Amino acid sequence: MRQIALVFCVWVVFGTAAGQDGQQQVAGRSDGPDSRPLAVAHRGLLRHGPENTLANFRACLELRIGFEFDVQRTRDGHLVCIHDSTVDRTTNGTGRVVDLTLADIRRLDAGRWFSNRFAGVKVPTVEEVLRLIAEYRQHPVLVAVDIKDRTVARDVVILARKHKILHRLVFIGTTISEPAVRQQIKQASPRAATATVANNRGEFAAALNAPNTDWVYVRYLASKQEVAAVHRAGKRVFIAGSNVSGSVPDNWRRAAIAGIDAILTDYPLELQSALGPRSSDK
Repeated sequence: MRQIALVFCVWVVFGTAAGQDGQQQVAGRSDGPDSRPLAVAHRGLLRHGPENTLANFRACLELRIGFEFDVQRTRDGHLVCIHDSTVDRTTNGTGRVVDLTLADIRRLDAGRWFSNRFAGVKVPTVEEVLRLIAEYRQHPVLVAVDIKDRTVARDVVILARKHKILHRLVFIGTTISEPAVRQQIKQASPRAATATVANNRGEFAAALNAPNTDWVYVRYLASKQEVAAVHRAGKRVFIAGSNVSGSVPDNWRRAAIAGIDAILTDYPLELQSALGPRSSDK
């Protein structure tokens, strides 16, 4: 029954959203009663609405679910939220993002490909996404920023500081594998949270000790001992990849038992249902 209620709530929220075009700490789970991993919806609720759109992200926030979004730069220098290097898959247009102006992209329909229900939805700018997040300051969510182009990182940090939400973000994408991007982000603000990837246990120690790293981004089910080592270092653990992206309740529970702080998945509603509510959700 809980899952049915959640899905119903998604559609109620989308129905509304589709018509609407102190001391900072690194966001993450706490060690108290809200120690369940934070759910991070891959490109939003991509199974329920068009990915990387404001309607989708608003639905996540209304449900107290974090999300991941992608950043690209247009030909005229604007930052837009779209996953692919072209607009072909998720809009009614064609062409590379870097070859199109913001005006070109804003003329496109980014919703009809998913369903006629979302006809007219636009590709949002990154500033619009950050402004939306700022509307939900009371909700304990984590937002992952997938940096597709290393040149955009500094600009995203500046915008996040402008909207006073930098502490709610963790930077991934090229950030996790390129030390120069992490350094660029930290130069823009030492408070910006960056992640470094560990694809397997053999890479864990290097990721944990990498400079300019606040989160260890694991692509395998890290052990309780590894997670404890990360927490002793004052850092957090973010898990993504095939072990958790699908509907895999057993793996989600293993991640939770290990103490992992955040899980990126295509099934965030099912994840929340499998792990039970945080006390702040009740």
